[in-house]
Amino acid sequence: MKYVNVESVEAGEILGKTVYSSNGTVLLSAGVELTVFMVNTLKRIGVTTLYIQDEAFKDVDTEDILDDATKRAIINEMSVTLEAVRSGKEWSPKKVALSIDKLLNDVLNGRELLVQLTDIRTQDNAQYVHAMNVCLLSSVIGLNMGLNYNQLKDLAVGALLHDIGKVGEPEGGSTTSTSSLHHTWRGFEVIKNKREFSLLVAHTALQHHEHDDGSGVPRGIKGKDIHLFAKIVSAANKYDNLINGLSGSSMLPHEACEKMMALSGTELDREVLIEFNKSVSVYPNGTSVRLSTKETGVIVRQHRGLPGRPVIRVARGSTRYSLDVVEIDLAKQTTVFIEAVLT
Repeated sequence: MKYVNVESVEAGEILGKTVYSSNGTVLLSAGVELTVFMVNTLKRIGVTTLYIQDEAFKDVDTEDILDDATKRAIINEMSVTLEAVRSGKEWSPKKVALSIDKLLNDVLNGRELLVQLTDIRTQDNAQYVHAMNVCLLSSVIGLNMGLNYNQLKDLAVGALLHDIGKVGEPEGGSTTSTSSLHHTWRGFEVIKNKREFSLLVAHTALQHHEHDDGSGVPRGIKGKDIHLFAKIVSAANKYDNLINGLSGSSMLPHEACEKMMALSGTELDREVLIEFNKSVSVYPNGTSVRLSTKETGVIVRQHRGLPGRPVIRVARGSTRYSLDVVEIDLAKQTTVFIEAVLT
C-alpha cells in the first residue's frame, strides 16, 4: 500500500485502509474501488490522506498496533460517552474500561511495533480518532517506561478521556490558568465523580496542559509537581495535534518529531520524550520519500529502536523494461539519508 494525499487519488484506485464514521461503523471498507463520487465525498468530509493499494507495494503492511475491531469499539464508546456527557446523561465507566482492556491487549501483543498514527479522519470522527491516538501513544510510552498493567490502565483511561471537559465548552474556550471554565477543570470534575476510576485518571485530564517549565494551564505547576501520566498524555496530545493540524497547519511526522524535541524541558518532559522517540514511526509505511542519493522510493518496513532509519524500496534502471527493484536499509547503509518526504 501507499500513503498518499487525497488530491492525487483517482477513480478506479483501490482503498487500502478502512474509513470509519463518527460512531465507529465502516464508512468505506478497505478493498473498495473508488469512484469519482467517493473521492469527492472524502474530500468534502475532511479526509486529506488515504492508503491506496498498489501492486508494486502489495506486501507493504501498515503495521497497525490496534486491530479494526478494537478501533471500532473505542470510536463507538467515545461517541456514546461524549454524547451522554453533552446531554447530561449517565455514562458507563465499565464500558470505557472494557474498551481500554481491548486496546492494552493489542498494545502488549504489538510491543515490537512502532506507533503509526495514520487512521483516516473525517470532520465527524476527528475528536474520537484523536482520543484513540492519544490513548494508544500514551499507552506505548507508558509500557516503555516500565508501568505495570494497573498503572497502564489508569494512564490509558486518562488519555482517552483527556479532552472530555471540552464537551459543551463555550465557543472559543478558555485558556486562562485561573478560570474554572478551562476544559481541564471541567474534565477533572466529570471524571472524579466516577468512583470506578482512580483519582489519578481525573488528575491526568486536569494536568495534561501543564508545562514542564510552569508556563502551562490551568494551574501553572511545573516539573515534579506534574504527574507522570499527565506528562505522557501531554506529549502524545501534542504530537497528534501537530500531525493533524489541530494546533495550526499539519506537519509531517518527522517535522512534528523535530518540533517535539525543540520543546524538551520547556513544554514537554525530557524523559518522556526519550521514550516517545523510541515509540513513534517517523516515516510511516507507504510514505514516498527522496533519498540523499536522489533516488525516490517507498517506506516498506520499520526498525524498532531506529524509527528514523526505515527500509525503502526503490526502482533502479534506465527504462520501464529494465527496472531493478531493491530495498535500501538505512540502518545498514549509514551514509544514505532521507532528504524529503514526497506528498
